[in-house]
Amino acid sequence: MLPVGVFDSGVGGLSVLAALRAELPHERFVYFADTAFAPYGERGDAYVIERSRKVAEQLIAEHGIKALVVACNTATTAAIHLLRAEYPTLPIVGLEPALKPAVATSRTGHISVMATRGTLASAKYAALRDSFAGSANVRAVPCDGLVKAIESFDATAIAELCARYMAEAGPFGNAPGEVDTVVLGCTHYPLVKGELQRHAPSALRFIDTGAPVAQQTRRVLASLGRLADGGEGGLVLQGSGDSAVLEAAAAHWLQQPQQQGMAARAATAA
Repeated sequence: MLPVGVFDSGVGGLSVLAALRAELPHERFVYFADTAFAPYGERGDAYVIERSRKVAEQLIAEHGIKALVVACNTATTAAIHLLRAEYPTLPIVGLEPALKPAVATSRTGHISVMATRGTLASAKYAALRDSFAGSANVRAVPCDGLVKAIESFDATAIAELCARYMAEAGPFGNAPGEVDTVVLGCTHYPLVKGELQRHAPSALRFIDTGAPVAQQTRRVLASLGRLADGGEGGLVLQGSGDSAVLEAAAAHWLQQPQQQGMAARAATAA
């Protein structure tokens, strides 16, 4: 059974991977964290395109993946159209900040999007935001440094940055002009949702793309007859950085022992 490839600039895509494994328990996954070349969100498009191509090429050559999930908002906006053109027979699922469900559920019409500067500066995000002009007031909150803090398990920096950026995302509430919905527009951010919630009223809605991406991946695999319908799933972890760090991150963020269907090994994608 061929695996599904999943990649991100680091450990943030583990939030998407968790949703994928819950939705598709019989599938085998290969997760690639490009940590030696992270963060993507603070780099230019040319850099992100080059790295996305190299990682995709390795996943295809080494594992013969049957589908690819680009579990990174920045890589999706910068590179997914090129990857689809270069690999027309490979189903590729990307993601984007979940503005559509946010607009649909917001009662005040005021939404904050927390994302990397690269995602928020992209033409694809601008087009998405503009498509809801007149339907909602959308505030962009670039969260510089938060990805790096999450990657390094820096609890102090995570707490400080979450407090700072949530202050910028408010004021929160259900009154006119107040923000009642926050879009987590980077796959790293759901990993620290608990810390973000400390700075928000209990009624504030947080929306991310993990579950919708997992559901779309199931639909794509089923439509192509590539859906695993039985057997035990599995996970291989690879990355351009320290494999021990990636393994520890997966054990921490996926909340399961490394031994349960996971194997980690280093790979350069250089």
